[in-house]
Amino acid sequence: MAEAWAEGGTKSAAPRGGTGPSPGVFEQLGAVADAVLYEGYLLYPYRRSSAKNRVRWQFGVLFPRDWVEADGPVTPGVSGSADSWYQQTECLLRVRQPGSARVRMRVRYLQMQRKQVQEAGHRPVESLRTDDGTVHLTFDEALPRECEVEVPLDELLRGGHTFAVGAGAGEDVETLPEGAGRVVRTREEIRAETTVTAERLSDDLCRIRVRTTNTAPAPPPRTTRDEALRRALIATHTLLGGDGVEFVSLIDPPAGLEATVRACRNEFTFPVLGGEAGDSGPVLLSAPIILPDHPQVAPESPGDLHDAAEIDEILTLRTMLLTDEEKREARATDPRAAAILDRVDTMPQEVFERLHGAVRSLTPATPTAPVDRLSDAPVTVATACADRLPGAVGSPAAATPTAPADRRAWWQEGADDGLSPTSDTVFVDGVPLGGGSRVRLRPRGRGADAQDMFLAGRTAEVAAVFHDVDGSVHLAVTLDDDPAAELNNWYGRFHYFRPDELEPLGPAGSPDEPSAPAPAAAQARHTTDSETPAAEAE
Repeated sequence: MAEAWAEGGTKSAAPRGGTGPSPGVFEQLGAVADAVLYEGYLLYPYRRSSAKNRVRWQFGVLFPRDWVEADGPVTPGVSGSADSWYQQTECLLRVRQPGSARVRMRVRYLQMQRKQVQEAGHRPVESLRTDDGTVHLTFDEALPRECEVEVPLDELLRGGHTFAVGAGAGEDVETLPEGAGRVVRTREEIRAETTVTAERLSDDLCRIRVRTTNTAPAPPPRTTRDEALRRALIATHTLLGGDGVEFVSLIDPPAGLEATVRACRNEFTFPVLGGEAGDSGPVLLSAPIILPDHPQVAPESPGDLHDAAEIDEILTLRTMLLTDEEKREARATDPRAAAILDRVDTMPQEVFERLHGAVRSLTPATPTAPVDRLSDAPVTVATACADRLPGAVGSPAAATPTAPADRRAWWQEGADDGLSPTSDTVFVDGVPLGGGSRVRLRPRGRGADAQDMFLAGRTAEVAAVFHDVDGSVHLAVTLDDDPAAELNNWYGRFHYFRPDELEPLGPAGSPDEPSAPAPAAAQARHTTDSETPAAEAE
């Protein structure tokens, strides 16, 4: 029988033995899950008057179906940057304890809350300053909601389980000092449900499907998006765990499961493994934002800035430089903005210094025979293991560039003498690649950037060869089918790949260019955006 709790439920299931997450395993992913929940909630400069804070709630938004499909059906995608009425996760689960395995799910989202400032007499106003100088602004806030359920796997295999994940309506009134007015916070009811089913694929392998839908009645057809958000689930995401089970990576699946993973259909969400590194694990996060397996928040980060695509140090410095008037407005906009300002204004110097950067690992460069960088000789390349470049042409597989033994260290004067990004070349499969060379992109299966994986099989032109301070080499490329390629070249904006992630091609239209489309991974991607991109990692 299932166990469930909702709305900020922190209740944990009783400890159980065997393979599976401990009761607090979801909490181990808490920082990442909270970053997903509040991504884009309020952006620098954290003021209501900022244009970027007038168009909000862009990820994982589930509206009532009739409203969001008023102009036609939604188009499924692999992430939740488009509005929808449902979110579907499919993943593979290995059964380690047949007969006693249990699956645990936690659905989380934000419920929008309208903060309306009213002056004396209950007349709504956009802003109000009290006698003590405090400014109160009318603005939309949001409250975190979550619902968790634990179900025996056998029950899911027999037909599934459906549970409510909605939130009730409500109103809170805050009276301002000396009768100046009041702040009224109102919430509309959220109606939603999650259905979980399982399909047995083999004795020890199942496919799990989790589908969350907004079941609320639609507002009138001409209702604005801002008003419709009052009935929507915002930043919706799901955590999956259990006892006696483990989940398979959909980005980098174990050998033999690539085709099975490719058949999983994830719509408006992108599932990744949590916990320790590996191709399987006890917990999975299905988020409306594309993440890598085993995502983590940098330990140097002292708190959420609601913009994970930005660098903490830059945002912190910018926030420090806000004027007093801008800070007053930000504090009045939202309590979370006020908390950011408090943290930045009181940040100890040693904490701030840690934001400058950290070295996670170092890979030693293998010395090679000296190369005369002033000549036309190409970059020296050392042979890598054959399993580093799945699907590559030629054998051995890829090449790992290394720095010439006689080159000065990167911090020494003259370290970049003789380097010419636009004319340097690097050998791949015996072919020199440099500016103007054409290539096919083959992101490596393990450790590839999630965004790079979506480019697997695409063709591109090399713009330059760049040498990193650690002795490695990356090639800057522009996609052949990118309509903004010329503009990106002008700006110097490129995609960067290692030599072992590129397959040399002949000039455009030459006979030696493969006529077949991109590999199976790319075919799957172009067939339907809702299919899991694991095939790109094959």
